[in-house]
Amino acid sequence: MLRIAILDLYEGQPNQGMRCIREIINQWGEFHALDVTWDEFDVRQKAELPDLSYDIYLSSGGPGSPFDGEGTAWEEAYYGWLERVLAHNADPLQQHKKYVFFICHSFQMACRYFRIGTVTKRKSTAFGVFPVHVLLEGQQDPVFRGLRDPFYVVDSRDWQVIDPDFDGLQAMGAQVLCIEKYRPHVPFQQALMGLRFNEWMVGTQFHPEADAVGMSMYLQLPEKKQSVIENHGLDKWESMIDGLNDPDKILWTYSHILPNFLTIAAHQKVLQPVS
Repeated sequence: MLRIAILDLYEGQPNQGMRCIREIINQWGEFHALDVTWDEFDVRQKAELPDLSYDIYLSSGGPGSPFDGEGTAWEEAYYGWLERVLAHNADPLQQHKKYVFFICHSFQMACRYFRIGTVTKRKSTAFGVFPVHVLLEGQQDPVFRGLRDPFYVVDSRDWQVIDPDFDGLQAMGAQVLCIEKYRPHVPFQQALMGLRFNEWMVGTQFHPEADAVGMSMYLQLPEKKQSVIENHGLDKWESMIDGLNDPDKILWTYSHILPNFLTIAAHQKVLQPVS
């Protein structure tokens, strides 16, 4: 049996992220004919964190600022959990390492913890389907196997991680895997969009769990369509629908990043080694 912990950072707010994570786990487990179970932990409302009995940890996106939890019991518990996972993985006597994937809000919190670059508010909200550029390190990373340059992602955030400390990254064995789309017409730095923190921890500042069909249906609900148009304009809504319906965009990303990560994480226990 493969046990997965889903860390829910959505603070009880309606979202598509948790549904998408569950569906990816189900589809991946069925494809590999594995006995997979998962438990969910309400991090921000109840300060619930998993113990170290799980094989894989998926830490979700969430609303608001990555600094909202400063001084709270839930953030202290979250970083305490992270420290326990790091200590476990650093122990040479522990044969089975714990794999962690950080998504969006969790990614920004992890970058705060590891002091990777500057975590700052964006000038404007990033919302839509956007291209992301894969760096050489990303092209060589098995989690990004099969992705094109650029590949397309669902992005929804008001914060970003920029100004990476490359000396610090090298010292901790971290690598930048992908960066924000190149925009020569604006005087802003490209944000870090994907990182390998260490051998067992990876994260993205976008939503690799976003599924094309479900997200397209969600955005076409009358109340959601009206909300997007009021906040971002009709052109943005139409471009989102077009990007979700293109099989070479979000569907491609959905079917590669998290499934690749799960396969790599599971191989030490139940699958053949991934070359």
